Amino acid sequence: MIIVLTGIDGSGKSTAARTLVSAVNAGGGHALLLSNHAGRRSMANLSARLGLALPGRLADAVESSLRVWNVLASHLRACRFDGLVVMDRHLYCQLALRTARGMPRGRFMPWLLARLPRPDAVFHLELDPAEAHRRITARGTDRESLADLTAFHAAYRELPEYAGFTKVDASAPAAQLAEQLAGLVGLSAPVTKRS
Repeated sequence: MIIVLTGIDGSGKSTAARTLVSAVNAGGGHALLLSNHAGRRSMANLSARLGLALPGRLADAVESSLRVWNVLASHLRACRFDGLVVMDRHLYCQLALRTARGMPRGRFMPWLLARLPRPDAVFHLELDPAEAHRRITARGTDRESLADLTAFHAAYRELPEYAGFTKVDASAPAAQLAEQLAGLVGLSAPVTKRS
């Protein structure tokens, strides 16, 4: 089983993914966490340190390339894994970022999405951008403004794929959110390895 978590920065994707995978494994199940990052935070921190910013199109090309590579590597690992695979982010996230930045969807990522194995579920963690911004500010590791998060929030809703996402209230604590996700995929008992 493959599930994907999407949502704006600060919605708790990574924390919920880690908590869910840890809970399944601790309960005797077999779960794997795969992160599909695009290096956006690293590039933003490097740009801030050097005092220069990559032009928008170049930054998008680098981020999109990294995201595609990570998603392909994740799917390769997922097809060899026997149990629950939780993907933190996917190509949907990059498509939403492109929309938020006023860039076209392009053809390659939608084409690739249509050819990759379809996840059993895509859970979109819904959170008010103001609360996401509060969380981001508190952790001090990201640089997204409230305007960025609001645009990203709206961009997800413009994705044609969004209608098929299962929306989950991300305002709950991580453990409760992970329990809710487990229930949504029918994991009241841990996912066990097939023999």
